[in-house]
Amino acid sequence: MFQTFKDWFWLERFWLPPAIKWSDLEDHDGLVFVKPSHLYMTIPYAFGLLIIRHFFEKFIATPLAKTFGIKEEVRKIIPNTVLETFYKRCTSKPSEDDVYGLAKKCNLTERQVERWFRSRRNQDRPCRMKKFQEACWRFAFYLVITVAGIAFLYDKPWVYDLGEVWNGYPRQPLLPSQYWYYILEMSFYCSLLLSLGSDVKRKDFFAHVIHHLAALSLMSFSWCANYIRSGTLVMIVHDVADIWLESAKMFSYAGWKQTCNTLFFIFSAIFFISRLIIFPFWILYCTLVIPMLYLEPFFSYIFLNLQLMVLQILHLYWGYFILKMLKRCIFTKKIQDVRSDDEEEEYEEEEEEEEEKKEEATKDKERDCLKNGLGPDRSLLPNGQHGR
Repeated sequence: MFQTFKDWFWLERFWLPPAIKWSDLEDHDGLVFVKPSHLYMTIPYAFGLLIIRHFFEKFIATPLAKTFGIKEEVRKIIPNTVLETFYKRCTSKPSEDDVYGLAKKCNLTERQVERWFRSRRNQDRPCRMKKFQEACWRFAFYLVITVAGIAFLYDKPWVYDLGEVWNGYPRQPLLPSQYWYYILEMSFYCSLLLSLGSDVKRKDFFAHVIHHLAALSLMSFSWCANYIRSGTLVMIVHDVADIWLESAKMFSYAGWKQTCNTLFFIFSAIFFISRLIIFPFWILYCTLVIPMLYLEPFFSYIFLNLQLMVLQILHLYWGYFILKMLKRCIFTKKIQDVRSDDEEEEYEEEEEEEEEKKEEATKDKERDCLKNGLGPDRSLLPNGQHGR
């Protein structure tokens, strides 16, 4: 039964243009062609990248974070059995009535209960060190793979003449640079899927899952159907913007707001140019229109372009978030990742804590002034009013 399914799955009409056989893509005369079995190597390479990431975060990202002044936060709270039980069994965000009841039960003020729950929520959130480590790893990989992609592609004729993408298709031999570019990129996305459970979760968690699966599906399919030339163009268009996003995140977590804003504006410009202009009007034109000058429509041609259109929808989805972040940056001078529930709440709660500290500092000043016989404006109080 498995053999029957395998034979059906690899039918030439699903993968290749009419009149082309798998035998046409066998190695000959020193020319090597793509084989689905090559993709098995992405699995061990993905685990290899996870090992490299572990040591990179430990020996490079962490010292770099400390250089920027980011510390590993140890968030401690005063143990409270009643509040801890409510937090785990009911909700991490109690209503006003809940706060009032818990305050009575624990013999605390409502403000103290609210502060305890805020501190407890912060305990469960990933610290800035972890966020910096993730961003630093992605930045390092995207930087290396983008430089490698440019080195692999700069002298290829199909970069400058899109007609060359389809010239001789599918009898196009595999170059060593194409092999490594594809395999490393796919291994990286496999490693991201494997680490999703431990990475910082954001609002677009499921969009990320869809993106990684779509990227892996697209790269695997384009590999098996020998769409290598168009595939390398798709990859370089995507990688070139991601460097700037991850670097902006790194400086945001380090507190370098001006540098972060500058890098984010650069990222936004490159994102909109590469994914909302070049991708639909250059890449999709290359995969949708130009093939019809060389070939008749066939199944893999249709399936390839459907996947690219799903990718373009995701570009529009992320473009919406980027516009929100740009709006926030322009009007509030602060960039935070709007995809992250935790980050948004963390900023709000940090502001609340700052306000509380200011209030407490003001009250302490007033008490000190009263002790010294001065009013809040440091003017002398009339006799008899010191204790009021």
